[in-house]
Amino acid sequence: MSGILAGKRILVTGVITDGSIAFHAAKVAQNEGAEVILTGFGRLSLVQRIAKRLPKEAPVIELDVTNQEHLDGLADKIREYTGDDGRLDGVVHSIAFGPQGAFDFLEASWEDVSTALHVSAYSLKSLTMACLPLMTQGGSVVGITFDGSIAWPKYDWMGVAKAALESTSRYLARDLGEKNIRCNMVSAGPIKSMAAKSIPGFEELADVWNHRAPIGWDLTDPEPAGRGVVGLLSDFFPKTTGEVVHVDGGVHMMGA
Repeated sequence: MSGILAGKRILVTGVITDGSIAFHAAKVAQNEGAEVILTGFGRLSLVQRIAKRLPKEAPVIELDVTNQEHLDGLADKIREYTGDDGRLDGVVHSIAFGPQGAFDFLEASWEDVSTALHVSAYSLKSLTMACLPLMTQGGSVVGITFDGSIAWPKYDWMGVAKAALESTSRYLARDLGEKNIRCNMVSAGPIKSMAAKSIPGFEELADVWNHRAPIGWDLTDPEPAGRGVVGLLSDFFPKTTGEVVHVDGGVHMMGA
């Protein structure tokens, strides 16, 4: 099969619905020739149902990134679907969660903040290390972020978690470069996904894109961000690492 990911094997986390960036990254990856494996957390049957909507149904592995047993067993679970060599060429990190308390910056408890940081930022390191034994020929790790360089209305400690996620990617890029593993981020504009529904004030936050995206932005179309992920998974960026690529209609570069 031809395509920019022909012959590559990619692990995609964070697929919950077919309206997510992760789903569209998996879909585009398959269309570009990749073999895709998904992970799911919680309602695994839901993820398995969504997996059937891909061009080719993908296997689903249960993974809670805060569960060390799950992380320790991940490589073996992947090998069950990949045969003897178990090689993995790419990992997509599309995992984030903040308790409701994390969306009140001044009143948030450390318990809520630490949960947001663990699930949304530290998990990039723990997921990558869990997959490292399979990335014997190098590869690409791509995370999905929401611009962590500035303070957004309503986003509060999740914004801090995204800044930590982006920093984590840079340190991974530094330490894994000698293994020929690239680590990059796609900073996506807002998408009306299931995750968005849990963000208080999401509509106010997303409305910025209705007025400030010079090239336009469709809140209902995750595919552009999915394509950005696939581009970074491919060999078309062989010496790009520690980067944050914005797929946000240009909002990130607009002044006040």
